[in-house]
Amino acid sequence: MYGMIHQAARQMVHAVADEATWSKILTASGLHEEHFISAQTYDDEVTFTLIGAIQSVTEIPLDELLSAFGRYWIEFAASTSYSSVLEMAGNDLETLLENLDRMHTSIKSTMPDADMPSFYVSRVEGRDLYIEYRSSRTGLEAFVKGLLEGLLDRFDDAGEVSFVPRADHVEFAVKREVAEAA
Repeated sequence: MYGMIHQAARQMVHAVADEATWSKILTASGLHEEHFISAQTYDDEVTFTLIGAIQSVTEIPLDELLSAFGRYWIEFAASTSYSSVLEMAGNDLETLLENLDRMHTSIKSTMPDADMPSFYVSRVEGRDLYIEYRSSRTGLEAFVKGLLEGLLDRFDDAGEVSFVPRADHVEFAVKREVAEAA
């Protein structure tokens, strides 16, 4: 994964805890400032070590932590130089989801070592969206669920996100509430 993920994790911890908590996390993880360079690609093990240390120190259940981090990631990315990439991907949830792979290809051009997941809107039923998620990484479904919830927030949409593991991918269902008439 890349350093921007590490920076987001650090910023999320600082948003909800104090510097002493962050220091405990760094000690538990064995990581140092060189692991927080935005455009640097790091071995997945480094990222999972950081997330594990955050979970251990904060005692937040892992799925809850990953979901919160996914939501936070959307806010974080929108506040960085990647905000323009997010904006170009779409100005509504469905368009952005349909363009996620294209957005990841764009990011990969500047970070060729990055291993990006794939998202495919497999069907739309009314306001409900079904997304196929494929990744070489396992165990990040709660993070992706949080990302999708963060995107609902970004577009001032309301709804619920769930997922079902399939044979060769995970399917996420984004069930959006019916918009109220103005």
